[in-house]
Amino acid sequence: MKLKTKLLLTLGVGVSISAFATGPNTDKTPRKFLDRADMDLSVKPGDDFYTYAGGIWVKNNPVPAKETTWGSFNVLQEFNINAIKEILEKSANQKNVKEGSIEKRVGDFYAAGMDTLTIEKLGVSPVLPYLKQIDEIKDKAGIVNAFASLRTQGIASPLFGFYVDQDSKNPEEMIAQLVQGGTSLPDRDYYLKDDSRSVQLRDAYHNYVVKLFGLLGVKKETAESYFKTILNIETELAKAQLSRVQLRDPQKTYNKLSIKELSKDAPTLNFSTLLPKMLIKNQEHVLVDNPDFFIEANNLVNNKSLSDWKIYLKWNLLKNSAPYLSSAFVKANFDFTKATTGQKIPTPRWQKISFKTDQNIGELLGQLYVSEYFKPEAKARMDEMINNLSKAFEIRINNLDWMSDVTKQKALEKLRAFIPKIGYPSKWENYNGLIINRKTYFQNLINADKWAYADMVNRLGKPVDRTRWEMTPPTVNAYYNPVMNEIVFPAGILQFPFFDPNADDAVNYGGIGAVIGHEMSHGFDDMGSQYDAKGALNDWWTKEDREKFEERTKKLVEQFNNYKVLDTIAVNGELTLGENIGDLGGLNAAYTAFKMTKEGQSYEKIDGFTPDQRFFLSWAQVWRGNILPETAARYILIDPHSPGEYRTIGPLVNMDEWYRAFDIKPGDKLYRTPEDRVKIW
Repeated sequence: MKLKTKLLLTLGVGVSISAFATGPNTDKTPRKFLDRADMDLSVKPGDDFYTYAGGIWVKNNPVPAKETTWGSFNVLQEFNINAIKEILEKSANQKNVKEGSIEKRVGDFYAAGMDTLTIEKLGVSPVLPYLKQIDEIKDKAGIVNAFASLRTQGIASPLFGFYVDQDSKNPEEMIAQLVQGGTSLPDRDYYLKDDSRSVQLRDAYHNYVVKLFGLLGVKKETAESYFKTILNIETELAKAQLSRVQLRDPQKTYNKLSIKELSKDAPTLNFSTLLPKMLIKNQEHVLVDNPDFFIEANNLVNNKSLSDWKIYLKWNLLKNSAPYLSSAFVKANFDFTKATTGQKIPTPRWQKISFKTDQNIGELLGQLYVSEYFKPEAKARMDEMINNLSKAFEIRINNLDWMSDVTKQKALEKLRAFIPKIGYPSKWENYNGLIINRKTYFQNLINADKWAYADMVNRLGKPVDRTRWEMTPPTVNAYYNPVMNEIVFPAGILQFPFFDPNADDAVNYGGIGAVIGHEMSHGFDDMGSQYDAKGALNDWWTKEDREKFEERTKKLVEQFNNYKVLDTIAVNGELTLGENIGDLGGLNAAYTAFKMTKEGQSYEKIDGFTPDQRFFLSWAQVWRGNILPETAARYILIDPHSPGEYRTIGPLVNMDEWYRAFDIKPGDKLYRTPEDRVKIW
């Protein structure tokens, strides 16, 4: 029921596994890979390429009531979640299935989540033992112990975040890592600002807290006072947190401290005794993203009363549990979701349980998914395209006019060391020891979290497992992991509109080719470029080259700072810089690779469009979509990806090839003079 935090540089949008009648073509009708009916040809491409390329589709595809966004990602996710549903229902309904088999375990997990009669009868009872534990705490030492026990029991992660991962400066070693946390709202700004959006969100939060405690039988007046206590603690924690932009600095957030040193600075938390209770033993050092946060958190533990901390712990327990309890709790949780995102109706239960199954035992479910939906020819085509993108990136590095030969050689060394992973893991996780019961959904979630936590801490002191994946096979996304120096493409994204084995090269290179290039570019964005070929946080640049790089990235920040959503809310060019570099570098590399193909070197039109036009239109159709206003405003604060409209046009206006393809001229609204076009990779 909790998520760990680590640095992964992803392609994706802020959407859950939900999704557009795309995916594999299941009927006999030939697919139109680029459909004129989706385009608004009344608009000049140089004035509004986003609308030109997909305006009619956007007009005809509003956000469904059960969603907060609707676009190409969602469409493919919709296909995948329905495919998963079919697999899960088939597994759950099988008779006489072998005990311990994948089908049995997956089917039981799903069936337990769909057993609403049992869940309704249980009501709040699954969390009562944990609430009792909190009630029995006698002193501040008991509060600190609860920060560990709730975590190891799989029920909550109060006060701070924690995970085990590679040491960024010594990526062959695993190390315990402590990160700032302890708040409930999506971003620290919602606690610290008094603009109308922040005030509305805090009001919704107030209603949510009062409602959940009310469901426990707490009187409204008492619940109101509980909210004030919770908000006060979380606001103090928010004040101590670094901003999302500050957290993007891997040097600033790399603080290797001895546990004794950290315990001296935060004596009440006393990590010398707290970490062993978190099952972290025989360790001398930890990595800390924000040491000052832990000093302030320690002071807060001292300054707030025992009763205040009990309220805070109970809230952490309740907010993590509410979506998985009886309908009254689920409804309260959705009411808060509705207020924060604008979503009109709840996500169907089968869809939520399908997602939780994938989230908790995704490599069991993934084995069933890839056996039906991932074909060997898709991997072969991906291998070929990755090879071509690597060649293209190498060409582009060699041709850079702003980078010295010394740094170029280091960049090429890193590029050649990339490890691609396609489709699914080479070694499946079988979750040995995880108990799944067909009648105990909440307990299954607890068991899965306890299992995952124990599995994570058991990696300490062991060799780094380079076969591990951070996404499950059905995921519609991709990522670059800097400490692994790997680019990873789950089976779920290797479908149309990103990829189709029957599509022409322009469509595939403008889709999945740009995705491949995007992930490669993450190795060379403002964050990823600080890691070397072995995955170590290590400066391999000359001082002069780094300065030239930063001059160029500053221009990209300025470009995106000028884009607005909802008329007045500016895109945060610093927060989105890494993803914008990924898009710009990725699309340029994909175009270079496309020009190596037969189609890329021809001028033969398909459906009236030249190969180059089809390439850029393919890119645009990936990012077309709609988003609810509430979600759009929230994403500006929390999402490191720019809005889809600006992901579409942001790279294009910097590419000379796009201007030639659509005859973009001075006077067109999107026109940028050649000297204003940002060139990085």
